[in-house]
Amino acid sequence: MTLYDYLKPVPENLQIHESNDFKYIDSCQPSQLPPVVFLHGLLGNIDCWYDTASAVANEGYRAIIPFIPIDKMPRGHANIDGIANYVESLFQHMNLHQIVLIGNSLGGQIAVRYTSKNLNSIIALVLSGSSGIYETDVGKTSFRRNDREFIRKKAEMTFYDPKMVNDDLVERIFNISTNRSRAIRFIWAARSSMNDLIIDELKDLNIPASIIWGLDDQITPSMVAHQFHEHLPNSELHFIKECGHAPMMEYPELFNELLIDFLNCTLKNTPAEVEA
Repeated sequence: MTLYDYLKPVPENLQIHESNDFKYIDSCQPSQLPPVVFLHGLLGNIDCWYDTASAVANEGYRAIIPFIPIDKMPRGHANIDGIANYVESLFQHMNLHQIVLIGNSLGGQIAVRYTSKNLNSIIALVLSGSSGIYETDVGKTSFRRNDREFIRKKAEMTFYDPKMVNDDLVERIFNISTNRSRAIRFIWAARSSMNDLIIDELKDLNIPASIIWGLDDQITPSMVAHQFHEHLPNSELHFIKECGHAPMMEYPELFNELLIDFLNCTLKNTPAEVEA
């Protein structure tokens, strides 16, 4: 059983690709618009971005969602810099340039770290529930990894509406937590996320940035969004009410509207430099 065994069916305008040990979802259509890349969080599955990536592809952008194999990374790589380096290797393999980088939770922290090291390659940044400044310690109670009901209660903290947590999500987290090799890699990555903060890097990211945040996020509260907005020199901030840590899942239509408006207003006159 793999980390991605619980994926929803891929939308018709997206396709799964595997090449040189990389795996990613790609809309593949040629476009003069910049490619848009979506990075998922530590325990988030790539299908959390399906609705948004499909909507972005329908707007004429090339939409890409990488599989990030945290559960297979060796100890020296299962951390913020290691994951950012993996993303860089993927972009080099795909020959992507002038990218829009979008990240949720850990994916947002990775997006900032990658951008700070490769500023000339990123033309816009979108963050949602990003880690890297502050996270509520949702794990003060020892994690009972063999208790599905405990796992369900923890997972429900991700959302404003606890009904968003279904049996497949619980089983996927259970599968991670009860596999020692897999679980330890997620622990390494989580510790790196808590210790390897990115706030000092934000002031140098003078590119268009949009911050789309759940107003009721229990993991990265609204004050974290305000700090990102304060420190990113060219940013806009949007809150979605009655929404938790994953607004693209709880309110996909509103999230997509905000994102596409930002992309179109910012990038429609920015030609891409991409070779498929």
